[in-house]
Amino acid sequence: MEFSTGGGGGGASSSGGDTTDAHQKKKRFHRHTAHQIQSLEAVFKECPHPDEKIRLQLSRDLGLAPRQIKFWFQNRRTQLKSQHERADNSALRAENDRIRCENIAIREAIKNVICPSCGGPPEDSYFDEQKLRMENLQLKEELDKISSIAAKYMGRPISQLPPVQPVHLSSLNSMSMPNFGLTGPSLDLDLLPGSSTSTFPSFPCPTLSISDMDKSLMADIAGNAMEELIRLLQTNEPLWTKSTTDGRDVLDIDSYDQIFPKANSSLKNSNVRVEASRQSGVVIMNGLALVDMFVDVNKWAEFFPTIVSKARTLEVISCGIIGNRSSTLQLMYEEQQVLSPLVPTRQLYFLRFCQQIERGSWAIVDVSYDITQENLYPPSSCKVHKLLSGCLIQDMPNGYSKVTWLEHVEVEEEKGSIHRLYRDLIYSGMAFGAERWLGSLQRLCERYACLMVSGNSSRELGGVIPSPEGKKSMMKVAQRMVSSFCASINPSNGHQWNDISTLDEFEVRATLQKCTFPGQPNGVVISASSTVWLSVPPQHVFNFLRDERTRPQWDVLSNQNPVQEIAHIANGSHPGNSISVLRAYNTSQNNMLILQESCIDSSGSLVVYSPVDLQSINIAMSGEDTTYIPLLPSGFTISADGRKEASMDNGTVGEGGRGGGSLVTVVFQILVSSLSSSAKMSPESVNTVNNLIGNTIHQIKAALNCSTS
Repeated sequence: MEFSTGGGGGGASSSGGDTTDAHQKKKRFHRHTAHQIQSLEAVFKECPHPDEKIRLQLSRDLGLAPRQIKFWFQNRRTQLKSQHERADNSALRAENDRIRCENIAIREAIKNVICPSCGGPPEDSYFDEQKLRMENLQLKEELDKISSIAAKYMGRPISQLPPVQPVHLSSLNSMSMPNFGLTGPSLDLDLLPGSSTSTFPSFPCPTLSISDMDKSLMADIAGNAMEELIRLLQTNEPLWTKSTTDGRDVLDIDSYDQIFPKANSSLKNSNVRVEASRQSGVVIMNGLALVDMFVDVNKWAEFFPTIVSKARTLEVISCGIIGNRSSTLQLMYEEQQVLSPLVPTRQLYFLRFCQQIERGSWAIVDVSYDITQENLYPPSSCKVHKLLSGCLIQDMPNGYSKVTWLEHVEVEEEKGSIHRLYRDLIYSGMAFGAERWLGSLQRLCERYACLMVSGNSSRELGGVIPSPEGKKSMMKVAQRMVSSFCASINPSNGHQWNDISTLDEFEVRATLQKCTFPGQPNGVVISASSTVWLSVPPQHVFNFLRDERTRPQWDVLSNQNPVQEIAHIANGSHPGNSISVLRAYNTSQNNMLILQESCIDSSGSLVVYSPVDLQSINIAMSGEDTTYIPLLPSGFTISADGRKEASMDNGTVGEGGRGGGSLVTVVFQILVSSLSSSAKMSPESVNTVNNLIGNTIHQIKAALNCSTS
């Protein structure tokens, strides 16, 4: 804090225009040192009103003028009084909220009371009215007591409180922390999720009718879940033990039931499984920016396109504190996916609550909340109940964050809904576990950090070296390509996959849809997919598919012509995280290039590509708007098979026999007709898709010298 050492305006000359002296007096400030402030604070705790003798002693010891000492204590007392007033106001607001909610509960109870004999309204309404008046009188007396206590601190009577929203936040306020005035960069760069206009079809967001009592209940549930989350994140044994096979944290169910003895489950049958996982890691992004991503549903969905296929905020219960998002509470809907049509999506309705725990530390908890209104979204074959999930975000001195992630859910699946290829991966808990979430978060944050690194493409494109704006534009169009690819695997527009054939040991599924959105080819597109198990580690498959030198071995469309990488942009520390522009030496299409992004983290990898003409690449390289560049991505998803023999280390699965195998999903999107044609899957189209996928898989198997089963 800065304090003026002058004594007000008494020494200012009003006559001569000695502006220099007046200007100097206005600028005479003194900034106390840390030692001086510590000494003054120590005395203030013992004696907030020091006499002249104490002030003179402090003046000699600290080298400050007695007048400065006097002013410091005056300002400190004023500051303390303001803090008490804010705390009292907060307590009064909480009490006011409680009274409002209890009144609402009483009114709702009276409305819903029925006579047990005839089913009609009660005969003795006078008794209910008297009971309501008595309870209201008791509530007013309690409020008067609180007001009188607050008046003693504030030195004046409490005026009427300003109106507040009738939301019960008592359980949240008990954990609320002050706003430390933290500021930090939000995710507002064009490249980052949520900042650009989405080019993908959205699904309707239903309107809910949520009463004040429902909001009060949601606040209580979220507050209790936050307390449990923090304990689960910060406690090790006996709650968590290390797995002897892969070193992952394993939740001890017996210890959990003893520490949290309550019936959390809403899924009560023999098909219910419990999945619990915890993972910690360092993320290259500050905590406040991460929190902003969590509470913005658009940024959230676009930040995790490989996991989140749909996401909507159904209701904002509390907007929280401006500046640090603390006490934000919202009701959300989400569908989670594994990047294969063989695995049904998981459907969740949950509350997301964000709380600042201390300076530079936030906790975010997700807990399921049952929606009684029917037909919000079509039910999924896989139901999930979040006992609670979330993370603890802690700022680090270097601008990074330490993130501890927790996933704790109950899963109920229809019998036979999990395909045999994915059964081990799903049942191991790795498919939707904390490791997958944290790995994706680390990779995306590292991708963003690469924007900050100065440096150009390692290879020139037609003599054009991309500027920083060009690099950013290339990363943006590649991100849109990957997001479109992930959305095509589990479409959000109601299209369902259909089995069109079975080729040898793998099935081919396809769906037909019209593309009319900006950034997509205008016409009817067939999306076809097939998943196969390969007896080689995922890292080997990823390296083979992303390498332009081996591309002719599997890309049937290149006609075995060589492929050259003519532009390269790094997306992270791992060499596999990169964006490439490829040129296939095919004399019939000299103007056509291939935009490719490859990405890998601890849970799996992607290789996504799309044909793009030379003019579009030049537009992106020059830093111009890429929103309307048409993309029709195809590619591969690669993951471990989840079998117990497998061991993963930094995204690489060991080669110890069958357990080190890979699950590879091949996805092709083909423009088959214009919108003026009839949108149907003709036998010729089906035959083309079958040949394309079948030949691709067979050539991959032959090149890798591996078998499938």
